[in-house]
Amino acid sequence: MDRLIRRGEIWMYEFKSPDKRRPVLVVSNQKIIDILTYVIVAPISSTIHGSPTEVVVGIEEGLKHTSAINLTGLQAVEKLKLVQFISTLDNVLMEQVCTALSIATGCSAES
Repeated sequence: MDRLIRRGEIWMYEFKSPDKRRPVLVVSNQKIIDILTYVIVAPISSTIHGSPTEVVVGIEEGLKHTSAINLTGLQAVEKLKLVQFISTLDNVLMEQVCTALSIATGCSAES
């Protein structure tokens, strides 16, 4: 892979199940990304449920249409299978991602 992977980036990934190529957001800590051969990602879907564990993104973030980052659908995936870089989220959206992730996992800096 020519390009380094960074936290907050959206990439295309080919999931085995449900056999669908979709964008994902890299949520792993950067220190871990630099060490391991896999990263933790959150899938991005055009289905929006309005859950506090979702963050809405869209064309401004390089996607084809309005979609939701699903922070309850985290998966560890091989970095080599991230096939196409799409964009990087700004700090405001990453703060929303961290809040949604905290809600999804029940973890926070205070716990």
